Amino acid sequence: MIYLDYQATTPLAPEALAAMMPWLADQHANPHSPHRPGRAAKAAVEVARDQVAALLPPGGRVVFTSGATEALNWAIKGTRGPIVTVATEHAAVLDSVRHERETGRSATVLPVDGDGQVDAGAVVTEGGLVAAMLVNNEIGTIQPVAELAGAARGTGALLLCDAVQGYGRAAIPAGVDLVAVSAHKIYGPKGIGALWIRDGVRLEPLLHGGDQEGGRSGTLSPALCAGFGVAARLMAERRDADAAHVERLWGLATERLPGWTINGAIEARYRGNLNVRRDGLDVARLMSDCRTIAFSAGSACASGSGRSSHVLRAIGLTEAQARSSIRLGWGRYTTEADLREALDQIVAAANRQRVAA
Repeated sequence: MIYLDYQATTPLAPEALAAMMPWLADQHANPHSPHRPGRAAKAAVEVARDQVAALLPPGGRVVFTSGATEALNWAIKGTRGPIVTVATEHAAVLDSVRHERETGRSATVLPVDGDGQVDAGAVVTEGGLVAAMLVNNEIGTIQPVAELAGAARGTGALLLCDAVQGYGRAAIPAGVDLVAVSAHKIYGPKGIGALWIRDGVRLEPLLHGGDQEGGRSGTLSPALCAGFGVAARLMAERRDADAAHVERLWGLATERLPGWTINGAIEARYRGNLNVRRDGLDVARLMSDCRTIAFSAGSACASGSGRSSHVLRAIGLTEAQARSSIRLGWGRYTTEADLREALDQIVAAANRQRVAA
């Protein structure tokens, strides 16, 4: 199986797995317990917290969560005032905003252009929250988060950045107030994420209980924290090498897909995400014909909905164009040989459809 679905999740780094194993095998203490094993577990958690924080702006704290979905829900539901967000945001943001609107909170969803970028000048609010994704999970477009943060600050609003796809890959501007990240998108384990909270920002709790994380309740897993921390450390250490590798794969992929149209921005884009379409393509048939390749017809989070991508519709694609699009994602462990083989299979299968038609 050739894996080309890195936006859905990434392979677990061997180093992250090795860091987790002692805490899964025999070091089972609760990190919130005061005895010696508990303190050792707590120390491992704090090492991981520092490793995750190293890729985030200074002047804030990292709170571990069950994942980015919880972090985004907490940031949105834990604030007050009007909300401004973007049409191409992840469902964890858009559905949370929809929920808040149903409770009577004012909410505005801004459109994007054909590249998937929002106009920072369109942010009009009085306090509250502006929520914007750094790197889009479906089309890879990088939003002007620094400009959005400046616009938010000028109105007295907080800026929430969904940095799940961009963490460790694209710079997170210093002007943000809240940042959601996820371990399994950076070669770490599933089941853990974090919310970075700028010093002085206060959120209403989403979960009530022991308040173990200072605003977030629940017992932490030292194993998951350790895996997350090492994955973050590797993202920092391998940043340049990973970026160069991804760039090489982008060049290879775009050269081998003649006649396909790229969806989203080309310049302001993370190069490990290639969302392309070919008019008349039967994507379901393509995926059936390419069963040894793992790729996506859209976001994994909406794969069971039966709906075409809201992101592709937001950038102006027709229903037919959205449904004839696929997403290919690669990263650290993708080889050039595997990508070349996968692309050749995909192109051959797509060509057979055209001949049959």
